[in-house]
Amino acid sequence: MSTSAQPLDGIKVIDFTQVMMGPCCTQTLGDYGADVIKVERMGAGDLSRTAIPDPAGLQNPVFSSLNRNKRSIALDLKSPEGMAVVHRLLETADVVVNNFRAGVMDRMGLGYEALSARNPGIIYAEGTGFGPKGPYAHKGGQDILAQAMSGLMARKCHPSEPTLIYPTALADYSAGMHMVQGILLALLQRGRTGRGQRVEVSLYDSVLAMQMQEASMWLMRERDFSWGAMPFTGCFETTDGAVVIVGAFKANPLQEICIALGLPDLSADPRFDSYETASTNRNALHDMLRARIATNTTEHWIAALEGRDLLCSPVRPLFDALSDPQTEINGMLLGGGRDFAAVGSPVHLSDGGFTLRRLPPKLGGDGRDVLAEFGYTEAEIDGLAARKVLA
Repeated sequence: MSTSAQPLDGIKVIDFTQVMMGPCCTQTLGDYGADVIKVERMGAGDLSRTAIPDPAGLQNPVFSSLNRNKRSIALDLKSPEGMAVVHRLLETADVVVNNFRAGVMDRMGLGYEALSARNPGIIYAEGTGFGPKGPYAHKGGQDILAQAMSGLMARKCHPSEPTLIYPTALADYSAGMHMVQGILLALLQRGRTGRGQRVEVSLYDSVLAMQMQEASMWLMRERDFSWGAMPFTGCFETTDGAVVIVGAFKANPLQEICIALGLPDLSADPRFDSYETASTNRNALHDMLRARIATNTTEHWIAALEGRDLLCSPVRPLFDALSDPQTEINGMLLGGGRDFAAVGSPVHLSDGGFTLRRLPPKLGGDGRDVLAEFGYTEAEIDGLAARKVLA
């Protein structure tokens, strides 16, 4: 861990986010020094605290994976006193982040115009499902819906494959990271102008942006494009697992694959002698490769393919990746055991990098300390707790 000052030291973030898109954004800000104060609902808190049944309850692994380096304050936001506390927090905040449906913060009196009037330097980051305006502005936003609406879910390596949900939350993560980028850009701009601004990110836009190559191919040529559909690329089962081969960046990748697999040179076959013919006859080609690769182990084929300098890899379950020495060398494992374990930040700085300063907070566990820092007396804090404004 770095002992230097972190890049975001002194930046105060008021975090209204929940589930994944917003929390992975604010966690990243906290990882690099920002003071992230997570404002949660009394009793239940962030929806991810109760997303899965788990022995740890509100501190379950899903919540814990997204909320390190934050402090939690639980308030009754339906009460005037609770909202008065929120406004006190926001008066000196650098950044406020939310990922509610469009219009929710405005109805609470916490929209950008209202907050910037009181704090002109505030950076107001808002994550939505489909954008704050337009026909889908008030549609519920969720990762799987963004996959479906953006065209990502319909993409396949071959038309015969079933339409499937991608099981990792790509939209949430990419939108969260785009939100981090927007906040950092706004902080840089504020350093020049002294003014804050609104930062808007949506799941929908982020997944469209992830498909930049495919989108340009369609917009400019009206052609589908897929790296996974390349004729010399595929996933093939072995006797004890599977390998993936990327047949690219070679003058004659199919010839090299055939040498590695001990097959006749299929690149001389008229069905596969060009990229176009091989694409047309991809199924037949893959059937031949599949039959050969099924005769031996993953280790055997990886050695043979790498011996020809071909891009290849075993297909591994997550637990194998987590136990790989490379993962540990890269500093990607945090904590250990059943109380807290997680993957760390993939951004490694030589100075002022990631530090684990705080474990994921208990619901409302930092409320008293936070209010004391913002000028509330002990008697005032006790009163808020007694009136059930503060958990």
